[in-house]
Amino acid sequence: MSSKHVKTAALYVISAIFVAVGLYFVVKKDTYMAFATPAVLGVLLLYVFSLDKVLLLVSFLTPLSINIQSLDVQLALSVPVEPLLAGLLVLFIAKYLYDHKFDVKISTHPISIVIYIMFIWMIVTTITSEMPVVSIKFVVSRLWFVIPAYFMCAVLFKEPKNIARFVWLYIAGLVIVVVYTIINHAKHGFDGDTAHWVMTPFYNDHTAYGAALAVYIVLCIALLCMPGMKKSRRIAGLAVLCLLVVAIILSFCRASWISLIAALGVLVCVLLKIRFKYIAFIAAVLIGLFFTFQQQIFDSLSKNDQDASGNIMENIQSMTNISTDASNLERINRWNSAFRMFKERPVFGWGPGTYQFVYAPFQESKNKTIISTNSGDMGNAHSEYIGALAEQGLIGSLIVLTLVITFMYCGLMTYRRAKNRESKILVLGATLALLGYFVHGTLNNFLDTDKLAVPIWSCMAIITAIDCYHADKENFYETTELSEPQQAPDQK
Repeated sequence: MSSKHVKTAALYVISAIFVAVGLYFVVKKDTYMAFATPAVLGVLLLYVFSLDKVLLLVSFLTPLSINIQSLDVQLALSVPVEPLLAGLLVLFIAKYLYDHKFDVKISTHPISIVIYIMFIWMIVTTITSEMPVVSIKFVVSRLWFVIPAYFMCAVLFKEPKNIARFVWLYIAGLVIVVVYTIINHAKHGFDGDTAHWVMTPFYNDHTAYGAALAVYIVLCIALLCMPGMKKSRRIAGLAVLCLLVVAIILSFCRASWISLIAALGVLVCVLLKIRFKYIAFIAAVLIGLFFTFQQQIFDSLSKNDQDASGNIMENIQSMTNISTDASNLERINRWNSAFRMFKERPVFGWGPGTYQFVYAPFQESKNKTIISTNSGDMGNAHSEYIGALAEQGLIGSLIVLTLVITFMYCGLMTYRRAKNRESKILVLGATLALLGYFVHGTLNNFLDTDKLAVPIWSCMAIITAIDCYHADKENFYETTELSEPQQAPDQK
């Protein structure tokens, strides 16, 4: 049966389901649900006829999604984005099983290879997990983040204009959240304490919100540097950038400020044409010095008693306060708990996604804070690296580090060899946005949420697509042919 016939049959099936559901709601007189039916049908039709539009829709809806928890089945979903991502995952797998084809350049890219290793080790540590069901859920959710946001987006980005569309659509959704947050914040007098929750229900706290803002401030600057943009669009883009900057200041998220400083530092190194190996060497030396003199560093930091507050300068000073700042002290409590978990299971860890369920007994009373709980039910390890260390052992943490080194190397090498300005700007923007996030990732971890998973994996897709298809072109907007044999599912 041809692809055209399959789509035609699918249209009839979906139409029949739509009519049946509509009749059901009419009979039941449940008009609220009936109003939602056309939107659901529209999305189903996009799955059949225009899969690229579903990916773009996901980008716009991600900042606007709301987390819904069901205690009956112990399941939390970000609606509507995670169901959309799950649908994309199912469709991708079905398509691959049907024709066994996927883009060879993307599937063999170094970033893709590290991702394969990441999933292989996750599966191994799921088998040895303390809570296998929790780990299986974690791996499945990671799959529906990575497959659509990385592999499918990498194919989507073979069409150059889709890169900007995807980024601007997330920014459009984020701007709605920013306006809502600022209005909500203003009602409370822009108080520093209320800054922690005024972005709910869209983001669970100011750290995830700040991380997303930091990523898209970098990407927004990159897009504004693109040549050929109309003056009116550039002015509108500058206004959006100013709004995002105001939002990140008002978020009082210190980690996001640090991430932007780190991205700026690497940008300076790139503009000064300092080679990647020297940047990596400097980073390794700084990390080595930290561990060598960590006792002296902690002794010095313990003398700082400035707590976080609504004053920006005091908030900056509180970044190094490990004597009285509850947020900083709680992070140290989580990290110490994770290290004790690692010492008990150094090879396989406790299983993907299990930290929040098993860290309670590893807390020590001297490390607890006013926001600690005896049940240990207040979230994750607050670090992409340390969390992986506790849940997936030393190898899991090294895989995260390898992923960071790989995207940095690929991004900077692609920037150096790119023949057109657009590729240089976009690949550097994506690389710096990722770097900023993974610097932030030393203090928080959000890759298990759609709010940051979609941006981070799609940024890696930008690097991969430009490396494979755009860097060697003299004209960036020369469309890459999408009908070649090794393509992903229907990106026409």
